[in-house]
Amino acid sequence: MKKIICPRPDIDEGLVRPFREMENVLSLSCVVGDAMERCNVMHPDIKPRAADKKIIGPAITVKLTAGDIVDCLAVYQVARPGDVIVIDAFGETETSIWGGLMSGLAHNGGIAGAVIDGSCRDTDEARLLGFPISAKSVGPRASHTAYSGRQEPIEINVPVVCGGVLVRPGDLVIADEIGVAVVPCDRLAEVYKLAREQADREEETRRAILTGATVEDLLARFGRI
Repeated sequence: MKKIICPRPDIDEGLVRPFREMENVLSLSCVVGDAMERCNVMHPDIKPRAADKKIIGPAITVKLTAGDIVDCLAVYQVARPGDVIVIDAFGETETSIWGGLMSGLAHNGGIAGAVIDGSCRDTDEARLLGFPISAKSVGPRASHTAYSGRQEPIEINVPVVCGGVLVRPGDLVIADEIGVAVVPCDRLAEVYKLAREQADREEETRRAILTGATVEDLLARFGRI
């Protein structure tokens, strides 16, 4: 058995804040995915399961062990307000590793949301709390931790794979009703500039369509639709 808890990475909030300010952008995960040339987009089965709210924030990662899924209570030793808890549960759908009490703790701690390559439960409770969760599945079976008391093996703040995407501690996670995109922490400034331009261009295109622009007009003006 092992428990590895690495420190929270240094996160430049000045690079994260502009993405938070894009919360009202339509199809934000698509816009950010486009800005990364369609890379770093999670598998489409990672979907919202609770509150209808975007998730935007730096990743605090959790790596569990296939066939021995435990509760990830240790993550609260390092997670801070605004962080997103990203859990690599190996796509396990029969055992839920996130429930209502976890959502309550996360909500009280100001956590921005959870993204789980695995299963969650108690989504009704999370919805009442207004806490957003994107996960592969939902099911009632709990992990064995509540019965055995064991909270390991677990690794906190190590590189993980979630929804087919490599996620490192401090990478930016953006999840909405469409899906999940991950921006590497060393590309935040570059991707934000491209995403902001894309969002502004799409909004201008929408306005043009509403005033009667044709496909030919749009291609001539914007180069794409």
